[in-house]
Amino acid sequence: MSRPEFDLSVYLVTDTAQCGGVDAVIRTVREAARTGVTLVQLRDHELSDDDFVTLGRRLVEVLRESGIPLLVDDRVELVDAIGAQGAHVGQGDLAVGQARRILGPDALLGLSAQSPEHVAVAQILGDDVVDYLGVGALHATATKPEAGNLGLDRIARVVDVSPWPVCAIGGVKASDAADLAAVGCSGMSVVSAICGQPDVGAATRQLREAWAAATSGTQLIASSS
Repeated sequence: MSRPEFDLSVYLVTDTAQCGGVDAVIRTVREAARTGVTLVQLRDHELSDDDFVTLGRRLVEVLRESGIPLLVDDRVELVDAIGAQGAHVGQGDLAVGQARRILGPDALLGLSAQSPEHVAVAQILGDDVVDYLGVGALHATATKPEAGNLGLDRIARVVDVSPWPVCAIGGVKASDAADLAAVGCSGMSVVSAICGQPDVGAATRQLREAWAAATSGTQLIASSS
């Protein structure tokens, strides 16, 4: 079993509306990949499956030379058609065990979690079922208001019990890097900190530099599977 290496340091989750449309998603990801993003997730709940696949394939091409993996939010069944390296599912999406069965053993799979209990449930399926956790929201955000506001202390509790690397999600900014690194997070997952920013490159570099300063280097995470 061989899954791609991945780096959670600066993890971009796309938002088509915030970027300004489908073509702007492509431009955003291209510039972010050039200036320091380490992982990209395609998320869009409005596009049809066909349009989602088309956008995903365009992003695969944009990311090909960089080697940055592309993950797909929720629509696990479209990963193969897109040519993505894996998927991310939430607590209200497809069950994580079923997602792994669809993806097969060699794709990356991330899982959203908000509590130690969510970690315990996932562990029942084995430590090789998922590859990382997205934990939050750190701050309340209009992007996913249903995620609430966990705050740093509750994220730290999840990190403490997780056998998998954790990236913090939800309103994360460059100024959060030091706190997140201090509680053991392996990276920052961002939407609005990059999507829709007037200078995507500068915004991405700021995140990358903040994380590097907080951790004294880049964290490369290889799957243990």
